[in-house]
Amino acid sequence: MLKDKRYFLFDIDGTLAVDETLYDGTKELLDYIEKIGGKSFYITNNSVKSRKDYIEKFARWGIRAEASQFMTASYATCEYLKAHYAGKKLFVLGTPSFRKEVEECGLFVTEQVEPDVACVVAGFDRTLHYGKIETACELLLRTEVDYIGTNPDYRCPTAFGFVPDCGGICEMLKVTVDRTPYYVGKPNPEIVRMCMEQVNARPEEVLVVGDRLYTDIACGINAGVQTALVYTGEAKPEDLKETEYMPDYAFADIRTLLQAFKRAKGE
Repeated sequence: MLKDKRYFLFDIDGTLAVDETLYDGTKELLDYIEKIGGKSFYITNNSVKSRKDYIEKFARWGIRAEASQFMTASYATCEYLKAHYAGKKLFVLGTPSFRKEVEECGLFVTEQVEPDVACVVAGFDRTLHYGKIETACELLLRTEVDYIGTNPDYRCPTAFGFVPDCGGICEMLKVTVDRTPYYVGKPNPEIVRMCMEQVNARPEEVLVVGDRLYTDIACGINAGVQTALVYTGEAKPEDLKETEYMPDYAFADIRTLLQAFKRAKGE
């Protein structure tokens, strides 16, 4: 069924690239998808960067992309917050870029412990310091304050290995306040559906590609589409022995996926 794919929903970190380095074969695969009349989407759980940030980053790699192709966890979270917390006050545990993205959606953000805070919103925060953690804990100990997380990833891949991601930060808070957030990003299938609706894609035309089983592959499974795992990020071949999130395909890297896709198309 690989030959039937037209719409590829890629994770970015650990799948297409790491930090500022684009993986071998990535640009060729994206160009090939465009050549056959398909389209690529980027469904990253990274909440550090806005869609504008990613457009600029891809441009540095020589890849032209539009905002609508990026379905980031931060964007999906903003859409969720607009629907449920319009006119309400939010405390954002995240980077200045993420906070700005929330504010640009017309939502009100505070940095203080105030009596009318409706929700704590946690993201992958590279500007994290103890003062933010204390404020989040004080607010989360109030039962009337809701708790939203951008994504459940425990760690984010880097050139040297990994650093704590949003899920890792939320685990730290969990052992303190005994609360777990509602996560908007992967494996929540809504992020896949938002992409499919743009192009009226049928499930058999869609492939979710990622390096994590419990977010990327689980997201595709939850959305009812096929999935492909690459071993350039977190997951390793031995992880497939016990996982409940079995991918439809597994490849060493993006170039191997490109080669398999071309063969499936008869090239």
